[in-house]
Amino acid sequence: MAVLMQAFYWDCPKEDNQEHNWWNFVSEHVEALGKSGFNALWLPPVSKGASNTSMGYDPYDYFDLGDFDQKGGTKTWYGNKAELKALIDKAHENNIGCYADMVINHNSGADEEEVNPLDGKKRWTKFNPKSGEFPRDWNHYHPSRYEQFMVEGENFAGFPHLCHRNPEVYAAMYKYARMLIEELGFEGFRFDFVKGFGAWMIGMLSKYRYVKDGAEFSPYVVGEYWSGAEDIDQWLDKVNSVTDTQIAAFDFPLRYKLKDVCDLPNYDLRNLTDGGSVLMKRPAHAATFVENHDMGDSTIVNDKLMAYSFIMVHEGYPSIFWYDYYNNGLGRPGTPNGIDALIQAHHKNAGGDSQILHADPDLYIMQRIGWQDEKTSQPGLIYVLNNLGDQWSGTSVKTKWANQKFVPIAWDGHDDAHPDERTTDADGRAEFPAPPRGYAVYVPA
Repeated sequence: MAVLMQAFYWDCPKEDNQEHNWWNFVSEHVEALGKSGFNALWLPPVSKGASNTSMGYDPYDYFDLGDFDQKGGTKTWYGNKAELKALIDKAHENNIGCYADMVINHNSGADEEEVNPLDGKKRWTKFNPKSGEFPRDWNHYHPSRYEQFMVEGENFAGFPHLCHRNPEVYAAMYKYARMLIEELGFEGFRFDFVKGFGAWMIGMLSKYRYVKDGAEFSPYVVGEYWSGAEDIDQWLDKVNSVTDTQIAAFDFPLRYKLKDVCDLPNYDLRNLTDGGSVLMKRPAHAATFVENHDMGDSTIVNDKLMAYSFIMVHEGYPSIFWYDYYNNGLGRPGTPNGIDALIQAHHKNAGGDSQILHADPDLYIMQRIGWQDEKTSQPGLIYVLNNLGDQWSGTSVKTKWANQKFVPIAWDGHDDAHPDERTTDADGRAEFPAPPRGYAVYVPA
């Protein structure tokens, strides 16, 4: 019952003419995002990178949030600490949490080269940040006296790779995490490139007893493990074995299936029903998404709302991409044909187990059975995904609801017609159609 906005895209400060002003720019949209039903913002890395026009995935000074004149300027590409804090505070005023992007495995922008005495190689590993926090040298990276051979993780882009077993590195990452939650007010972490370091480090940063607003606080944590379903499943087992099983993973396998739904003619929708995704195997740990800042040449080209409709009605924690919502105009507030209508369906109706009622190469129909308690409820829904490009399609399915009227609340496709209301018979059967190359969401009236 929550929806995440990835509140940036690659080169967003430049592309939206908001260089060094992105925090203020996002803040201008916060009130509207709250009204649309977003519950959290995933913000880009907040620290000064190797330049002041960096996206932050090349951290130089973890404790410079845009207030020290180094690496080409004072502000980060997004702004400064005061502007970031103002954004987080405004988000909280609108009942929106914030997640910090954690890049803790590699660094860049070192001030000097130095020879590592363990292997005699020269590397850029001497860092003298102006914040005065976390100065470092070769012994803070691999190979170091604490871990000469990297037994966990992978190197990234040739950057110096932090050795978390060095107590100074370990302590600095704790200090950084505490600053983000206890001082700035973040509610959780998105860990970048978790292939690059041991799962135990995420476990330690996740299990720490943070204090927020005078009470102990446990952050939401999601990892970017860009791989297949089996690899992600093994990583989730490993990281959750050293936590309280609260760690999620972005569902890359599902995302690539959804790209094929949108971009490959005659893609077999039955592929969505197998166990080859985090969502289908362990939905409680699935962070679902359609696009993110890293997709590049793999961006979905056609009928992207088909993919968004799928993640918004199934289990998992769905993430909406800023560029799609705003720059591509897929938010479409005030209409039944965009992301905003799907957010409302997600919040109001998408509860209880998912049950697939029908799946063939061109048609997928699912019901969420709903749930309720003494305080709230989600009555459930019927979701139809139609892969045919030239006609409406549906079929009779047996639902859990007998003699129940259903109304369409969200739909889109290659036909602007309004779906009709439907009523199930005494056995719970009715035919539920969707537009060509589109979807429809029906809810009990």
